[in-house]
Amino acid sequence: MHPFRVACRNGLARIRAEGRYRTFTPLRKQAGRFPVFTTTRDGVTRDITVWSSNDYLAMGVHPVVVRAAMEAAEQMGAGAGGTRNIAGTSHLHDALETELAALHGKPAALLFTSGYVANQATLATMLRSLPNWHVFSDAKNHNSMIAGIKGAPATVHVFAHNDLADLERRLAAAPAGVPKLVAFESVYSMDGDIAPIGAICDLAARYGAMTYLDEVHAVGLYGATGGGVSERDGVAHRIDVIEGTLAKGFGCHGGYIAADHEIVDFLRSTASGFIFTTSIPPTTAAAALASIRHVRGDGERRAALHERAATLKSRLAAAGVPVIRTASHIVPVHVGDAVLCRTVSQRLFEEFAIYATPINYPTVPVGEERLRLTPTPLHTDAMMTDLVSALRDVLGVRMQRVA
Repeated sequence: MHPFRVACRNGLARIRAEGRYRTFTPLRKQAGRFPVFTTTRDGVTRDITVWSSNDYLAMGVHPVVVRAAMEAAEQMGAGAGGTRNIAGTSHLHDALETELAALHGKPAALLFTSGYVANQATLATMLRSLPNWHVFSDAKNHNSMIAGIKGAPATVHVFAHNDLADLERRLAAAPAGVPKLVAFESVYSMDGDIAPIGAICDLAARYGAMTYLDEVHAVGLYGATGGGVSERDGVAHRIDVIEGTLAKGFGCHGGYIAADHEIVDFLRSTASGFIFTTSIPPTTAAAALASIRHVRGDGERRAALHERAATLKSRLAAAGVPVIRTASHIVPVHVGDAVLCRTVSQRLFEEFAIYATPINYPTVPVGEERLRLTPTPLHTDAMMTDLVSALRDVLGVRMQRVA
């Protein structure tokens, strides 16, 4: 047997033994009933209430968005048919980039096929552009940012999560004349905490560093027009490169960066992750454009999201469920063991028709396993009552077994 096959077999056995083996649950989204999906097993179909979707504002099922995608499909077909340089640029792609630039108050924007690719390609390209880059990366940055940073010959300094003192110590210790970049997120998706963006910008300015901000879990959700936490805090103009996604708050697909014309043009001309991949389909571009335009003017939808999140946190805490308090819309429930976390998720699904994804290592550290709940404006009080009751039941049984 080839050594790689042996490695696969052994690696999978280890993952299963640690309770980290991942299975996918086929769900059929019900556009008119979101967040209710359906699942079919042994010929029987039943409703499932989904509590772990990243379609935070439920824009993926909004009639304006769905209609825009349908009209684009009828007029332009299903796919882009090429890279941006080979027949893959339409008026919709140009309009979408213009809209994204305006969303963040930047002169320009650039589309990528996903938020992951946007981070990986942009950071790797930036950090290969000059010799002797020093990059300062938050310890809890997303894997896509880490992949981009590792893909370049830069000197990497990992600073303690959201720790301004540690960041300053590392910036001060770096050589004065080298190019520096501070890379961090606004909302951290597993812990739900928020970076002190303004204070990080202060440090970056003091030590001559550029700033790179991942707003993936914030765009659409924060700020007067959905520009993210940097808009909410009035500091977007201080960020050199803002990265975001179309797949979460806007309910579609794709990623992007927004920056000044020169940076965007350089990345457009040199980033292999942009140049050598097929453009996002016109249907997706049309849907995302419609979503952004709607979300920018729909403050009530943002307010409803945050009200739902605050209400769920309060109800879980009042019921004694070990909810992790966060400053964002993300609601983690601590379990602390990979096997038990998976078991809790399975019981919620099988016994209570509730879908809540278990989050295990390597997404979170060992011992920090959790359920990650993401209420949307369309989750009702009745759904919350069912969820809280089910969690009390399942976690209570678990704790009795452990005892």
